Amino acid sequence: MINLLPAYAKAKEELSKTTPVEVSQRTQVAFDQIKSNFLIPFLGKEYLVSFPEGEVTTAEGDEVPLVVKICHLHYLTKTGRTELTNQYISFKELPNGSIYIQPFNNRAIRPLVAGFASKPETMIKAGEHLGGRRVEIGDYAVKINIYPKIPITFVIWEGDEEFEASGGILYDSSAKFHLDTEDYALLPGLVIQEMKKAIALHP
Repeated sequence: MINLLPAYAKAKEELSKTTPVEVSQRTQVAFDQIKSNFLIPFLGKEYLVSFPEGEVTTAEGDEVPLVVKICHLHYLTKTGRTELTNQYISFKELPNGSIYIQPFNNRAIRPLVAGFASKPETMIKAGEHLGGRRVEIGDYAVKINIYPKIPITFVIWEGDEEFEASGGILYDSSAKFHLDTEDYALLPGLVIQEMKKAIALHP
């Protein structure tokens, strides 16, 4: 998995080598020329990324976890020009996805099932609080645009007498042209944490 401090330093350096116009065109993220900040929408909040320094803050001045800073910088520096296909793929279908499948299951699938399988409607409600929308996959599913070009879909299949409830996480098939598979292993866990917070605030 990502070694956070070196990854953060490298991502800031990579951002400094870009130009704001080129980044905005690739990522569909706005740039404030007066304040020299990129304005990144992420799970109901707006984050500011200074250019060329790459410092990440929120409009409200909240503390930003290092892993979130890295994900924001990776989105700005790695995202390609490929548009969304609206076709789904699983984590295993990402480049080298099978290598990360165990930590991915531990970090994302298990918390998803543990948090929402018994009350799957709460997953829909939580996702909607984060700007997502319900979609027709499995028994319950919500698609959330984590970044403008990175939608992630969270799915619950209800259990019955034969099978336990299960969960899944799906990506747009354009995903491989944007972030690294390591980033896709990290992002769903961050979203699930925010969904749980949303339900706690809006039961």
